[in-house]
Amino acid sequence: MNKVIEIIVSPTGETRLETKGFAGAECREASKFVEQAIGVVAGEQMTAEFHNAASTVLAARMES
Repeated sequence: MNKVIEIIVSPTGETRLETKGFAGAECREASKFVEQAIGVVAGEQMTAEFHNAASTVLAARMES
């Protein structure tokens, strides 16, 4: 899957940022520059993709 950072602006001016195709916390690093440009972060919601990637990394580390 391609890596995508999607910026959604509502009619009221509220901005939402969605990342797709990133593994675990990689999305946070990739979107950091957009968050800094937008300003205040009101909240954060992790997707299943974030949690699945994090679980895979943890399992791999436990096997080593």
